[in-house]
Amino acid sequence: QPEQWREIMNKKMLFPPELISAIQEGKIELLCGLLKTGDGIIRQLDESEDRQWREALNLSIRLGNEDAMDTLLQGVKFDFRQIHEALLVAVDTNQPRVVKRLLDRLDQEKGNKMDVRSFSQAIFDHSIDNSQFAPGVTPLTLACQKDLYDIVTMLTQKGHIIPWPHKISCACLECRNGRQYDLLKFSLSRINTYRGIASRAYLSITSDDAMLRAFSLSRELRKLSQKEPEFKQPQYLGLEQLCQEFAVELLGMCRNQSEVTTILNSCGDESQDALQEQAFEEGIPNLSRLRLAVNYNQKQFVAHPICQQVLSSIWCGNLAGWRGSRTAWKLFVSVGIFLTMPFLCLVYWIAPKSKVGKILKIPVIKFLLHSASYLWFLITLLGESITMEMYRDKFASRQQNMLHSSFHMVWVVFFWYECKEVWIEGLRSYFLDWWNCLDMMVLSMYLASFALRVLIMLKREDWHQEDPQLIAEVLFAVTSMLSFTRLAYILPAHESLGTLQISIGKMIDDMMFMFILMIIGTAFLCGINNVYVPYVISPHLGFNETFHFLFWTMFGVANQDYVDMPQFVLAEFVGRILYGIFTLVIVIILLNMLIAMITNSFQKIEQDDADVEWKFARSKLYLSYFREGLTIPVPFNIIPSPKAVFYILGIFKQICCCCSCNSEQKYPPIASMSNDKGSEDSQLPYRQQVIRALVQRYIESARREFEETKRKIGNRITELSKAVCRMHSDMKVIQQLLMDDGHIPSDALTKDGSSILGKYIIGAKNNFRG
Repeated sequence: QPEQWREIMNKKMLFPPELISAIQEGKIELLCGLLKTGDGIIRQLDESEDRQWREALNLSIRLGNEDAMDTLLQGVKFDFRQIHEALLVAVDTNQPRVVKRLLDRLDQEKGNKMDVRSFSQAIFDHSIDNSQFAPGVTPLTLACQKDLYDIVTMLTQKGHIIPWPHKISCACLECRNGRQYDLLKFSLSRINTYRGIASRAYLSITSDDAMLRAFSLSRELRKLSQKEPEFKQPQYLGLEQLCQEFAVELLGMCRNQSEVTTILNSCGDESQDALQEQAFEEGIPNLSRLRLAVNYNQKQFVAHPICQQVLSSIWCGNLAGWRGSRTAWKLFVSVGIFLTMPFLCLVYWIAPKSKVGKILKIPVIKFLLHSASYLWFLITLLGESITMEMYRDKFASRQQNMLHSSFHMVWVVFFWYECKEVWIEGLRSYFLDWWNCLDMMVLSMYLASFALRVLIMLKREDWHQEDPQLIAEVLFAVTSMLSFTRLAYILPAHESLGTLQISIGKMIDDMMFMFILMIIGTAFLCGINNVYVPYVISPHLGFNETFHFLFWTMFGVANQDYVDMPQFVLAEFVGRILYGIFTLVIVIILLNMLIAMITNSFQKIEQDDADVEWKFARSKLYLSYFREGLTIPVPFNIIPSPKAVFYILGIFKQICCCCSCNSEQKYPPIASMSNDKGSEDSQLPYRQQVIRALVQRYIESARREFEETKRKIGNRITELSKAVCRMHSDMKVIQQLLMDDGHIPSDALTKDGSSILGKYIIGAKNNFRG
């Protein structure tokens, strides 16, 4: 009997041609009759007709005919892959009940151990190349891409997950086989996987902290866009933008200041402990999540009105009237701080806890103090330049007093300020800011210039003083120029100036075009130099002279007689041709192209991203003045204050006591959360409760928006259906009149009495109803 049973199970059933029309017309009795067999045994599919059976099952799902689908599942033995594709169709058409039935059927197939394959193996399967779904698309990734929250929840509860793709440089066996077998399928599978992971539905349902997950995923997608530039636009950068928008939308779900404070002040990630160590001034929250967003370059999140409101309120501190005051009053206060800066620093040094000391610790006042100090430094540099002009003879003979050009070194104790910043922020975080790199370079050059002057003065008899003196003077000249560029750091505090500073920065990025200009210029330099150098008719001809000639040609101030050489006609002709091509390519084409690129960058910033870019730059400026300490500006910070002594004693006390106290802040419960899981939620940290509340509000908002869109589309479809019905009735009347007049023979009509156009209208009406 086992052999007879195996023979019955291996029987093949041909695909009935009438099956498709029975499914389309919803004739369940005919469908059951076509699938009914004499012995009642479930039939195995014919391998050559596999596509037709799959299309029949998919068609029943797309039409929403659940009875036809149940009949096919009961009467035909579908394998694991066919049910998997049907599940994709059910997800694609957003039918949760059908998805549940197919999931149960999949569980049954897995239980019977019948053709169970990993979904990742589909990349090696040629039989599904004609499927409408791309490689790597699973039911969960498809549901996530369409943001079908109910189906995503159902699939995740069944144990479906989206495995995280391997690194692009991964050399494991699976990745190597995928690249060798079909590189395009492998890449598309990775992208489709990231589309599922970066979807709002997946981040909301599967992440403990959806906002932090969006941050990290956004950074990873930005890195992938650089490693795989062929899929940069719109794949990776589009998904990265989607993650940023999701984090912004979650932040917009906050309803009170308590939730905002909890979200912005907690990361909940042990890898971000370094951020927690950067203590802010007393009374200022640590804003760890906001600083993380700045480090991850989440510009839209940082520029959100909620974040900007928090930063602005901290920036002004107790000076509530500062934000609404007029510009004239702000300028008056700034000038007063500029003039009284030494006195204010003395008061803070003596009594940091006094009323004046507390005012000076407000970030905006601290910013004005440091700006005033730097302005005094620049005034000192200008004074030294004027002094050099007054004592020109002494400077020319290198007999000047060292104090005449070294008073600025009082501010170079700014080096101590930079060392404190490195101690507070950490070496890596410090050098991630380009302004800090500029500060270190300028300070190093100032110190090198001063050291050379001191060595010359001490070793005047043994050293040849000319060479070190020249180096010191050149270093001082270059650093003086760079010192004035540091003023651009404070420009983001003002909206108009900050926007201009950002535009200039973006235009400087276009200067990478100078690399092409340099290559072409070097080519012409070598060519023209090799034409004229063999003919020694002037001692001034040479490589340097040719370079100067071509360089100033770009600005229209070169001497055109350089290319004249009447004694050698051929060389002169070739030289003139090369010079003409150089002028055409460099001056007319490349320089104008560079101007167009710079103009385009400026207009793009001004029109599209000006507000976001400025708010992001301003936020980084604000955060730099929130840190504890560094209140007294240069050069007064070099003197140890009583506060520093107490601070050092406090550190020793902590080391000796070895005690740590938990200062976890208690927050009130969230009124907007449901009480169905009150006992469970009460055991969660307040941060996770807030995150869950925000995610729940976001999901409910998305569902309401979906229902509203569905209602509008339904109303439109109803109107179209009525219009089609009226048109169909009119067509019937016209046909009847034509038949009565004898213009149309009766055999031109279909069986139901409708013409071809009428049948098309009926099909359109049925489609609208579906």
